[in-house]
Amino acid sequence: MKLYTYYRSSAAYRVRIALALKGLGYEPVPVHLLRDGGQHNSPAYRAVNPQGLVPALEDGPALLTQSLAIVEYLEETHPVPALLPPDPLARARVRAFAHAIACDIHPINNLRVLTYLRGPLAQPEPAVAAWIRTWVETGLAALERMVVSGAPYCFGETPGMADLCLVPQLFNARRFGCDLAGCPSLLAIDARCRDLPAFRQAAPDAQPDAG
Repeated sequence: MKLYTYYRSSAAYRVRIALALKGLGYEPVPVHLLRDGGQHNSPAYRAVNPQGLVPALEDGPALLTQSLAIVEYLEETHPVPALLPPDPLARARVRAFAHAIACDIHPINNLRVLTYLRGPLAQPEPAVAAWIRTWVETGLAALERMVVSGAPYCFGETPGMADLCLVPQLFNARRFGCDLAGCPSLLAIDARCRDLPAFRQAAPDAQPDAG
């Protein structure tokens, strides 16, 4: 497998964690989002992913985009260890948590949105910072109420899809100076996850393109 990735992309980070949890080897192909006018904007990368986003995953002849679609594909093709619980209702709750991050919190704070705020909309940096913190903190406050109380991970005894979305989002939250005081359960889960080898292996500072 070949993963088009950027060390600081939280979407790529999710997929790296999933691959590591499942023990799947892959070739990383760094796509730097800031160098050369953004390598994701190049014709070569747009041929890989017309959206110009990371990650993208090549698995033989298959080419996949969108982080959660990739994670679901990995879950279906390599079901052990499981990233989703067996019960349909429990699976739906895990997916709802993951989608709250991947569909609601992250997209309105990703690089292209922030670039548009700073560029065409000419917003000053304090306004951009306030935008980021507002939506991240609002989203995390809701997630704090969604996790299973007392469980070591978001929805049980082992890390899964919810956790591999949570850890990258908290990485971003710290980068942008968000107030995390109201999220003690999320922070405890995050600390447990980041102590696991798979999460350490997938961390931004462990990537070949870090820096």
